[in-house]
Amino acid sequence: MNTWQRRSVIYTGVLALSMYAFTVVYQYGMAAFEGDPKTFLEALQFVVETFTTTGYGSQAGWESAAMLVLVIVMDVTGTVMIFLALPVVAFPAFEEALSTTVPTAVENGHEDHVVVATYTPRVETLIAELDARGVDWVIVEPDRDRATDLYEEGYEVIHNDPDSADGLAAANFSDARALVADVSDQVDASIVLTAKEIDESVRVVSVVEEPDRARYHDLAGADAVLSPRPLLGESLARKVTASVSTDLGSKVELGEDFDIVELPVHRGADVAGRTLAESGLRERAGVNVIGAWFDGEFESPPSPDSVIEPGTVLLMTGRDDQLEALADRTRSEVRRHTTGETVVVGYGEVGRTVTNVLDDADLPYTVVDKEDGAGVDVVGDATDPAVLERAGLGDARSVILAIPDDTAAEFATLVVRDESRRVEIVARAEEAEAARKMYRAGADYVLALGTVTGRMVASAVLEDEDVISLDTQVEVVRTRAPGLVGTTLGDADVRARTGVTVVAVERDGEVVTDLGPEFRARSGDELVVAGPDEATNRFSEVFG
Repeated sequence: MNTWQRRSVIYTGVLALSMYAFTVVYQYGMAAFEGDPKTFLEALQFVVETFTTTGYGSQAGWESAAMLVLVIVMDVTGTVMIFLALPVVAFPAFEEALSTTVPTAVENGHEDHVVVATYTPRVETLIAELDARGVDWVIVEPDRDRATDLYEEGYEVIHNDPDSADGLAAANFSDARALVADVSDQVDASIVLTAKEIDESVRVVSVVEEPDRARYHDLAGADAVLSPRPLLGESLARKVTASVSTDLGSKVELGEDFDIVELPVHRGADVAGRTLAESGLRERAGVNVIGAWFDGEFESPPSPDSVIEPGTVLLMTGRDDQLEALADRTRSEVRRHTTGETVVVGYGEVGRTVTNVLDDADLPYTVVDKEDGAGVDVVGDATDPAVLERAGLGDARSVILAIPDDTAAEFATLVVRDESRRVEIVARAEEAEAARKMYRAGADYVLALGTVTGRMVASAVLEDEDVISLDTQVEVVRTRAPGLVGTTLGDADVRARTGVTVVAVERDGEVVTDLGPEFRARSGDELVVAGPDEATNRFSEVFG
């Protein structure tokens, strides 16, 4: 029962009770004060006529003051009830009749699909992955207004409660491939319990916000419990620790001596300000530049005339020793000799994970948060320059923005960049769409929680694909491509058609990395492709 229906029931009850009370009082008053006894039915007729303003008929004309007052009160009450009926009952009823009707159950035959409970911006990456691989999905959304909005936007959604057996049954849960619960830690645990009570054979994936609550989801019966926030925090912290050490940071190992790595270019680095051609990365370091992020825009392959600015993120492949030599050229001279100071803004789950990594690396830091508590050094709003000054921004080398609100993080990025042109800004975003705005605001590296969560869930749900870069801006996927079998990479024109780069092929237990245009794919090959999420999804659509 929705809100207006509940209001209608309450209104009807109040109306009936009021009319009954006036009927009893009127019947008594006519006998006691007018000497004209009325039956209950006659009294009720008079009350109905009064409330509906249709007239009084033969009962009009009273002599006693008490009856006159009673009729006046009855007139006013009836008028008020009529006006209340419009916003409470009539208007919502018309709106209900004219509005979009969201289905409450999936159609018959819906099977081998993924049930998503409920909608959050974090599921967008998952939905894109499922669409690219032809896997059906349905969102079970308990909020009627949100379900209506999603339905009108073209989402496959039903209006029901995923925390109830009826709600999951309406989504044809027993015939589903998997269920994904990503609401809150407590609600997700309840959804898991409900799902396992219905059918224990269906895979259930639960996303937790607090890692220490994961064991309760395990006890509830979840087949996979994912905690993306610590992974996000570790990745953000590695961008700082890698810039003051020989650690490569976010690295994807494809073989014993072949890796893919993201390397942010720091301010004052040797290659900063040069074009890719002038940098001589391949000639001097022996690595391959397969892509680069310029202000949040991914280019693959990047043009030789593209300028490597501070904040550019290079996507490289090569041997460990080659990548280490290149990493040294992407770090600033200052960072080679001092660890500097890091300001961590936000001390939630992500912020605490960041500080743990910095502690392990023995790097000093200052924590800023709006709320006081253990571990917080400066209490205040990071969008206030005075707060940043107290946190030591003037002497800081890096700022890690671990703020869970994208709008606040975007504004904080603007403030930090305005206060310091040389500080490196590493930021967390909730939604992938916010990443580009943060780059535009001056961030050097941005990673979205929605991207990390979507990749983790997709990897847990899809069995024909291995997402091996959960916490990087570029997705690296190991997958089969039947559409490429018997075709050379040059003839397939993979990069132009999809935007991804085929960086390696696993064949007969070996990793082949020397892939020219003449390389011909065979049946059984597993291709390792790299590119933005939408590009890897497009690759699966074209060649999957």
